This record gives sequence, structure tokens and C-alpha cells, in this order.
Amino acid sequence: MNKSVLDATDIRILSAVQKHGELSKSQLAEMVNLSPTPCWERLSRLKAAGYIRGYRGDIALDRLGDFTQVVVTVSLTQHRKIDFDRFEDRIRTLDQVTECIATGGGMDYVLKIYAPSLTAFQSLMESLLAEDLGIGRYMTYIVTRTVKSSVPKLADLVIPTRR
Repeated sequence: MNKSVLDATDIRILSAVQKHGELSKSQLAEMVNLSPTPCWERLSRLKAAGYIRGYRGDIALDRLGDFTQVVVTVSLTQHRKIDFDRFEDRIRTLDQVTECIATGGGMDYVLKIYAPSLTAFQSLMESLLAEDLGIGRYMTYIVTRTVKSSVPKLADLVIPTRR
């Protein structure tokens, strides 16, 4: 299954899973207005094709206690493939880094980092700088509150094609 064979029903299934997570066969079928067996078969095909990476709970982190959330922009000193690979490989190993996107323009990466304290965050940054990952410059932005955090509405991104 590839992008060109998704139809409106596939998009409805993916949207329901995105919004509600793992659902029973009957719940999903009712939400997408399809009988249970064909709905489940489509879901299985979508999973097998890699459209669904997994299911996660949306945890209210602010209820767990105080922590520090930081957004960091990073610019590397060199822009060779080996430099990007070395940096990205290291970032993938860090549980504190929950998101890392490569960007074009003035900065090479934007990272979202969660740490138990500002001191713990600073220790992480000092260790990254000491590892000689080619970080030329970084800017730190302390998150004071989250105004909005959501996923894109699939129906607005994908134009289904007919089968």
C-alpha cells in the first residue's frame, strides 16, 4: 500500500486511530461507517504498510511534577554528511531529547528536550559539547507554558484517491 492508493475510508481509519489510539474492531468500524471485518482488514493493511507506527498514551506530564522543558536550536560547524550523521546518531540515543528536526536556514536542528531540572539540562548540553559532535552554536529557549500541542488533521493533509 502506498500513498497513491489511500482512499477516503483509509483516511477515516487513520484519523480515528490518530485521535483515539487502539480501538476494538466494532468501535473502529462504527467510527468509520464500515462493517467490522472489512474495516479490520483495511486497518491490518495500513499497519503492514507502515502507516501506523504505534499507539501511545497522552500523559499529562504537568500532573507528574516539576520539570524543565527546553527548545534548543543547533548549528553545526561543518556541513558534511558525516557531521550530520554523527550528530543525529548521538541525539537518537538520548531519552531527554523527545524531538529533533533538521531544518534549512539559519540553524541546522531544532530539539525539544525534557529534563528534571535546569541544572540537569545544562549538564546534558555540557556533555554534548564535550563529545565533539561539531556543535558550533546553540540557542536555548526555556518553555514557560504550552499553548497548543496537537497532531495535524489528516483529512486536511491528504487528498484521497479513488481505487
